[in-house]
Amino acid sequence: MISGQDLTISDEHPQNTGSETTNTGRLCLATSSNRQNTSTNKRKHSKKNPDEPLSEAIVNNVQNTALVEQRRDQICEAALTLFLEKGFASTTIRDICAKSGVNQASIYDYIANKNDILRRLLNKQWFRPDVPTLAQRLENDSDLSLQENVANYFRDTWSKKRQGTLLAYRTVPYLQDDDRKAMRAREKAIAKELMSQLESFTQLPADDPTLEVIAQVIIYLAAFGPMRDWLIKKANNETTLRVVSAGVAAMVDQLAKENSGSNEGK
Repeated sequence: MISGQDLTISDEHPQNTGSETTNTGRLCLATSSNRQNTSTNKRKHSKKNPDEPLSEAIVNNVQNTALVEQRRDQICEAALTLFLEKGFASTTIRDICAKSGVNQASIYDYIANKNDILRRLLNKQWFRPDVPTLAQRLENDSDLSLQENVANYFRDTWSKKRQGTLLAYRTVPYLQDDDRKAMRAREKAIAKELMSQLESFTQLPADDPTLEVIAQVIIYLAAFGPMRDWLIKKANNETTLRVVSAGVAAMVDQLAKENSGSNEGK
């Protein structure tokens, strides 16, 4: 169940039980064997572009890149299941090792710590370049109607980002400060880009707060719309997509008509 606290990626500093500390951009990592390698402990903290993924720790103890990717996939797949089932705070590295099959003595050859696993998961499941935002779709697929673009956007986000959305909002309290700020910046950038596109559909002025309301409603539907699908057992996914996308298009169209009528009355 997603609580109200989970629904906002805030810049405020909530409870943080992560095992990672930072010092002038350097991660202080403790492994089971208490080994440290300076080259593996660095992570970039400056986030200038909101489209950039979260900065992952550099862990280069193993030179076989194919093996590293295989082990990281095992670790991340196991961690994703555990984080969603047990919660981030309740999941231990020992749990992840047991489920992934990666030996506890060697897991730090592939990841830095639990927070590093979370970053890698969010980059794969939430920061997804293969899932265009609605603003990008409206710009690149201008030959399609608003309803068609919204349906394609919802189809991708509902199917490909469902677990990423759950993970992101359930782990907000445990994100490191720079990660939370990066995700918050990403959310703001997505909303701002969508507001700019909606401005042309509604002919509302750029500073009209209605644009932000519409953008946030659409983003909310994209993130949490499918979380109610267990209650809609008679409707298939395409029916749900058609109904919801038609509702969004009608909302935008109605606001455009209201704005047009308001301007004519002046």
